[in-house]
Amino acid sequence: MSFRNVNPQKAFTRSTIKLLISCLVNSENGNFGTNGWNNWKDNGKGTGIGLRGDAETLKIMLDWFRDSPLLTAAYLHASSSVDVSYLPHLEAWGDWAMHDVPRTDEDCIPYVSSITKNHYQELSLYTLMKVVLPLTKIGLVLGKPEYVEEAKRQFLLHVKYLQDIQTNLFWNAWCFPERCHSERPRNAKLNCLITVSIPDFIEMLSLPPEESVCKFLKGVLKGQIDALVDLQDKQTGLWHGYLDEPTSNLDVSATAGFAYGILKALRTRLIPKEERYVNCAKQAIKGIFDKTFADDGLKQTSSGMPVFDDPEDYKKVKLTHVNDQSFTLLALTEHLRTFL
Repeated sequence: MSFRNVNPQKAFTRSTIKLLISCLVNSENGNFGTNGWNNWKDNGKGTGIGLRGDAETLKIMLDWFRDSPLLTAAYLHASSSVDVSYLPHLEAWGDWAMHDVPRTDEDCIPYVSSITKNHYQELSLYTLMKVVLPLTKIGLVLGKPEYVEEAKRQFLLHVKYLQDIQTNLFWNAWCFPERCHSERPRNAKLNCLITVSIPDFIEMLSLPPEESVCKFLKGVLKGQIDALVDLQDKQTGLWHGYLDEPTSNLDVSATAGFAYGILKALRTRLIPKEERYVNCAKQAIKGIFDKTFADDGLKQTSSGMPVFDDPEDYKKVKLTHVNDQSFTLLALTEHLRTFL
């Protein structure tokens, strides 16, 4: 390819993705707690970097997974280029998720935080990323339709209990004993989990547009995105940690999740290609680029979001630069597709 045909924006996006992977894997400042590359308790980052598809990135994933499961493992096992089997791990985890994990009333899979000492009767959107999506993929890989059907049911139950029908945004948590939501529905970090999960879930299952679960989730996603368009900070393209509180911190990790979900929803036609959606995604990507630095990767991301009893505790969550770098990688990789 000649120099004149190189798209500078595309090249910049690629270099930023490579930078983020390098900073995430090689950073040595130690300010991560359990969120460092080798200690992080989540499995989403492997999914994010896997979309690049090159040999160097695949090696990073394989080296990391020797000690760190699970959604990533299902993708690696399904890849014909990987000469190693994770089948026993997938079978054991899938069986645990289906039969042994504690359940709430109405047989929902609960959320239990490593920070707060909550009980096994609370729901959070985190379960979609940590359990429902892995269970879906493992069900497909292992040929277990009952896993897939349970994942569908769990997804619908979490929408039922966590969606705020007045705003189309989502509550932080639902508690079964008190039959009530947490104080506020508009936390950006938790809301972006829906924006990320719905397009991935529909794509993972290859749900046809006329299928009832697909149609329902498309409506949920569009309603949330409509609300997000109005709440986006017009100067920076980012969203506030409390979506409707302009005095709260701007959260780049949540913004990346929103950007990824909106871009993917546009590409897969889950939402119409209207100017307001396209511009919203463009401004979000610009805001992410503005917060990415060559020496340390992405800045101004929240370090986690447990379920607190006091709404003020959410404002005390520290900002860091590792947690949810995977959302940024997902967003920028999806952004690359706009250059095709």
